Amino acid sequence: MAKKSIAIVDYGMGNIHSVERALRYAAPEANVYLANTVALLDKADRVVLPGQGAMRDCMQNLEKSGLKDALLKAAQTKPLLGVCVGEQMLFEQSQEGDAQCLGLFKGQVKRFEGALFSTTPDSEKIPLKVPHMGWSQVKQEKTHPIWEGIPDNSYFYFVHSYYVVPSETDLTVGSTLYGNRFTCAVAKDNIFAAQFHPEKSAEQGLRLYRNFVEWRI
Repeated sequence: MAKKSIAIVDYGMGNIHSVERALRYAAPEANVYLANTVALLDKADRVVLPGQGAMRDCMQNLEKSGLKDALLKAAQTKPLLGVCVGEQMLFEQSQEGDAQCLGLFKGQVKRFEGALFSTTPDSEKIPLKVPHMGWSQVKQEKTHPIWEGIPDNSYFYFVHSYYVVPSETDLTVGSTLYGNRFTCAVAKDNIFAAQFHPEKSAEQGLRLYRNFVEWRI
């Protein structure tokens, strides 16, 4: 049986080497590689879209790389995993730089702002720090093959100032409480995407990557 080939979209943004190392560790039998050409992206069985940094820079770099159309083509049929800003890029528009995104999902990307939270009902309210950084629990809003073997409310690692607001509530498969509850994982058909960083999330993150490699759509 031929090895599964997994392309990590290399458009000059994101922690691609950390994602590559985590995927290779989670699935040593797979052919994991960085794809910086259309040919490399086209030949993959599965695609991972990482992202880190400002949305406008990510979208501009993706356009300049020449990989945008090949990515959109792959997103029609191949298992696709979006990570961090890679999740945000799947939506229509971001408040960050008023950037236009890929538009694969309906909805916007908004900034955490003005929220307050209390540790207990009677305690003093604390300003919500931005960015949201550190370990937070993820509630699995729906069952999904990518959650297989990962206990509900497991901790994952986050670093972000913006979050997705899907127009279609059915997209939400995971949520996190930070001030208010927000969508941190979305899925539809052959696409799964998460705001948190699986490659920084220890055992559960590696299990998520393994599940992606084994996912049958």
